[in-house]
Amino acid sequence: MNQQDLLYEFNSVVIVVILFIAIVAFNEVGFRVGRFIQSHTDDEVKALTSSIQASVLGLLALLLGFTFSMSMQRYDNRSMALIDEANAIGTAILRVQLLPEAYRDEAGNLFRQYVGLRVEIGQLDLTKTDERNSYNDRIASLQNRLWALAISATEVDPRPVTTGVFVKSLNDVIDSQGKRNALLQMQVPEVVLILLFIVFVSSGGIMGYSAGLSGKRMFAPIVLVSVLITLIVFIIIDLDRPKRGLIQVNQSVMAELLNDRKE
Repeated sequence: MNQQDLLYEFNSVVIVVILFIAIVAFNEVGFRVGRFIQSHTDDEVKALTSSIQASVLGLLALLLGFTFSMSMQRYDNRSMALIDEANAIGTAILRVQLLPEAYRDEAGNLFRQYVGLRVEIGQLDLTKTDERNSYNDRIASLQNRLWALAISATEVDPRPVTTGVFVKSLNDVIDSQGKRNALLQMQVPEVVLILLFIVFVSSGGIMGYSAGLSGKRMFAPIVLVSVLITLIVFIIIDLDRPKRGLIQVNQSVMAELLNDRKE
């Protein structure tokens, strides 16, 4: 995935810790610079600096809300894609009974294997490319076998209200799997995250600079704000990392479908 080149390989905890240190460090640098030029700055410049600080913080809030919305939307889309795929598979399994009797057992067995593979790959880290490719090859093989079975069944029973309904359901299963795979590849563009980090660090610097001009250090509030910012960033990154972060799409719908087939 193109958007994983820079940040995706790093643990989200490492990223937010580095971000926190950078914000605090730039705040300290800004404070020292502001303190150094304090005596050469008049009240008008100090007021202008406060206005710039408010503007930067406003930009920070805007970017934060925008990025959080993007990551949350992608998480919701992945959740709905999982539910849609489970529903499509469940419907197709029910419609196996509409096939000619000679094909029912084989179709049911293929679907059991298919659901098992979908559950297993749903728990596999996206960074394990080789393993995921192996699973996808096996899934594609099962899809081809199911499709070949459907074609054979239509030759025996071409009626649209029996075999035809099963064929449509099988097509929905294949489409839903492709849609879910596509959504796994969609993350918040890294350029947006990098811009967000730059604004965060710059905000720390401008707040330190403003405090330096006033001659009053605000270490505790700055640390508190930095902690809150890094926590929000951690949530954004974690939501945007399917099958890798702490916040995961609930796989119980697909697992329950597998349990139903075993029963």
